[in-house]
Amino acid sequence: MSGRLDSAQPYALGLFRIVVGLLFACHGAAALFGVLGGAVGTDGGTVDAGTWPGWYAAVIQLVGGVLVMLGLGTRVAAVVASGSMAYAYFKVHQPGALWPMENGGEASAMFCWAFLLLVFTGSGAFGLDRLLTRRTAEGAEPAAEQRPVAA
Repeated sequence: MSGRLDSAQPYALGLFRIVVGLLFACHGAAALFGVLGGAVGTDGGTVDAGTWPGWYAAVIQLVGGVLVMLGLGTRVAAVVASGSMAYAYFKVHQPGALWPMENGGEASAMFCWAFLLLVFTGSGAFGLDRLLTRRTAEGAEPAAEQRPVAA
């Protein structure tokens, strides 16, 4: 049974990445464009452009979520997204109470750890990272056949 589960790991990881990226991008779209119920605490509205930290967090959520969902630059996008969620938890939620259940920071904590996992695992299956890596590896000459450039 472990063998079958291990062989499915890249696919499960790819689906996990897609779902987490989509949910994160939805948070950014809600805050920036007022869709899907709008920004939290604005009665369906949007965050004001350029306001700290809300607008910047929303941009990171939208762009980072889309990049992670597509599997494009997954590790870099995930480290930025994880850091933004750590900031959100410790600066916005944690001063209110110690535990996420008490301070409303469950989503921030979960996104932070989910993205940190993707930093270490990569995109898994179905990611554009793998497609681009495969194409560049096929198009490059093998290292043994490359000739030095004469000056």
